[in-house]
Amino acid sequence: MKKIAILHGREETFPSAFINEINRVAPSGIVAEPVKIDMLAQAAPTEYAVIVDRISQDVPFYRAYLKNAALSGAAVINNPFWWSADEKFFNNALALKVGVPVPNTVLLPSFERPHDTSEQSFTNMAFPLNWDTMFEYIGFPAYMKPFDGGGWRDVYRVENKEDLFAKHAQTHRLVMLLQEEIKFDFYFRCYCIGRKYVHIMAYEPRNPHHLRYVVENQNYPDGLLDTVKAFTLKLNEALGYDFNTVEFAVRDGIPIAIDFCNPAPDADLKSVGQANFEWVVEHSAKYAIERALMHEEDKVNLTWGTFVKDSIV
Repeated sequence: MKKIAILHGREETFPSAFINEINRVAPSGIVAEPVKIDMLAQAAPTEYAVIVDRISQDVPFYRAYLKNAALSGAAVINNPFWWSADEKFFNNALALKVGVPVPNTVLLPSFERPHDTSEQSFTNMAFPLNWDTMFEYIGFPAYMKPFDGGGWRDVYRVENKEDLFAKHAQTHRLVMLLQEEIKFDFYFRCYCIGRKYVHIMAYEPRNPHHLRYVVENQNYPDGLLDTVKAFTLKLNEALGYDFNTVEFAVRDGIPIAIDFCNPAPDADLKSVGQANFEWVVEHSAKYAIERALMHEEDKVNLTWGTFVKDSIV
């Protein structure tokens, strides 16, 4: 018997639908259930062939559990080692290297010094920073957001340099991205599962959260959706994520990747809507079953992106 399990938090609709779908369509010998942890000992194997992670970004104990499980052979979706190393500034740099457009972006040091540091810890930093060149490169208005982590926490729209300095002072020890604002004609959010299944959703980030997927029918330029799909696959192949969303703002016919580090993306029926919900449940269950069928005992069953694989010499 091979078990597929889901590790989740406060989600109400997706985990149970995911489990039910697997148990409905899986071949004999594969079942799905929620993860249960009663004790975590080093190098102890789990009973699961596949674990889908929806919560470890918020619970360090769970991230440690998943690394231990992966070491003992569980196929963890998404790879907890890469997820721990990943962040948005690197992702933007990697996107450019693989040919996907992103907004002009710079990284800002934290406003307050990290704990247990002093002035001597920053002798490699120029003071003042080259603010004028940054502002010319980025332009205003712009967005400032944490270089790591997801969601809309601590995201600021800044109108000018005075506004930037005032809001930067509110970010304390967070390391922030400063990013150009993209005036867009169309906006998409794309599920990507298994680095092969792509679902493109019209999305309006300026709407209230529960209305962002409520977008009127639009006429898209020829080939635009094909480009969006190709860029989505290219990003996830490089990053190695097997369950992710990618957001694109389309300016002058060119999809620009805005946010593509969402390894526990929103999949709640109440926000994504019935059709999108049914797609993500069906395809995430399908992919988890594929990984269970591929699972090999006593081997590491993780997947890695091309950036990591191509770096091995």
